[in-house]
Amino acid sequence: MADEDDFERPRWKVWLLNRFVLTPVILLVIALGWDLYASMNNDGLIVGRVVDAQGNPVADADVSLWIFNFTTFNENKHVTSGPDGVFTITGNPSHNVQVTAQKPGLGASPRVPIRLYFRSQNVTLKEPLVLPGA
Repeated sequence: MADEDDFERPRWKVWLLNRFVLTPVILLVIALGWDLYASMNNDGLIVGRVVDAQGNPVADADVSLWIFNFTTFNENKHVTSGPDGVFTITGNPSHNVQVTAQKPGLGASPRVPIRLYFRSQNVTLKEPLVLPGA
């Protein structure tokens, strides 16, 4: 026994609202949305701050970017933190990296692993790199 609504709806509407059409369309929209997001956020920027043990900004700290190379992490880039302790690393080519900071007299921070969803993803570190102090 056929549903009376099927006779009232146009044939194209029944076809379009079929789960065999809707599911691939929804998956396509999700994939295109992800690709658009990735293409707008793949500049390879890593932004963060360097602070001392008391939480004060550390200027002129040497911040290193370590990139995973099959079995080990290799040092790739160095930048210097600004007067407010903020640093920006540009051109990150990887999705599995670590950052660390050091300054003579204040020591070195532990390496902070950063696992990104895609290569060269832009990221702002939530927690600062902390130098232990003298």
